[in-house]
Amino acid sequence: MSIFSIATSGLSAASLRVSVAASNIANVSTTGPLPASGAAAGAGSSSTSSAYPAAYVPLRVDQVDQSSGSTPGGTVATVSTVSPSYTAQSDPSAPYANQDGLVAAPNVDLASEFVQLATAKYSFIANAKVIQAYSETTESLLDIKT
Repeated sequence: MSIFSIATSGLSAASLRVSVAASNIANVSTTGPLPASGAAAGAGSSSTSSAYPAAYVPLRVDQVDQSSGSTPGGTVATVSTVSPSYTAQSDPSAPYANQDGLVAAPNVDLASEFVQLATAKYSFIANAKVIQAYSETTESLLDIKT
């Protein structure tokens, strides 16, 4: 794998990390009804749950090195859901609150999301510098006169 490919895989991973963190931050307050808990759910609560959209399901980015093939290098980033995806939160005024006044709130840790944004920023800067150095080196090699 070339230096350019390695750096662009890092840029792509950083971009994905920013996108996921932004989505999680934007939807931190997107609550919904608590999921029915099997036999404990009454007929009224299951119909209420289906009448309203579910709470936002937060995402996370898992990034690993690309180590397959004879010339490993670069990184691969995948998106998965956070587990558990929600926490019970008190909001008795919500129309979809259960009999105890609880709703499902996304399990988003804002501090962690801002760390993800900072990580993406510095990863993006580092990979852009690699591309810049690669470009400058290639240019100087092509300018060699004998």
